[in-house]
Amino acid sequence: MAAGLLLSGVIGALLATAVPAQDPSSGFVDPPPDRIVIKVATVNGSGCPQGTAAVAVSQDNTAFTVTYSDYLAQVGGTSDPTAFRKNCQLNLIVHVPQGFTYAIASADYRGFAALQPGASGIQRASYYFQGSPNTEFRNHPFRGPYNDNWQATDTTDWAQLVWAPCGVQRNFNINTELRVSAGTSDPAKTSFMTMDSTDGDISTVYHLAWKECPDT
Repeated sequence: MAAGLLLSGVIGALLATAVPAQDPSSGFVDPPPDRIVIKVATVNGSGCPQGTAAVAVSQDNTAFTVTYSDYLAQVGGTSDPTAFRKNCQLNLIVHVPQGFTYAIASADYRGFAALQPGASGIQRASYYFQGSPNTEFRNHPFRGPYNDNWQATDTTDWAQLVWAPCGVQRNFNINTELRVSAGTSDPAKTSFMTMDSTDGDISTVYHLAWKECPDT
């Protein structure tokens, strides 16, 4: 576990993917001027062994990334029988500027997949605040033959956004999963799916929506 690990590095490259300012009539407001701070309370799962997941916040407070360096699911060949499914649950302590609350408006996932003909893979994710019911997983399937980078995006309409409660600290949970099935593929050949890469880490980007809390 990485309890209490402060991850305050800034990823300038996120500026190109930040959520734009929204029309006030939509309920959105511009991001607050103060930076949010995110700490990792716990990291659990076969897809994120200790020391292999990190969090950073964009300079303009409109996005943050979770970076994985050892997130690999595989099946076939000499793969371990339990390696077909990998998962990761991040429990994040999010400190936001006073008077504001936030919600996850969208999430971008990236990785690489090499799926044999007849094999398939799936990327899943859900997000929820501590004390709230676990949301349903969003599923993104992939089918072999496939040998390329992959990208998946979850988007939530404004009316369906789940906002962090105002004035109360609630940890934010991110659950992700990769699963690979051999299907009708040659069992001697390996199929795999990652949320990392051979030449560096792949970042999962979560885009934030902001609104002001009512006066208390």
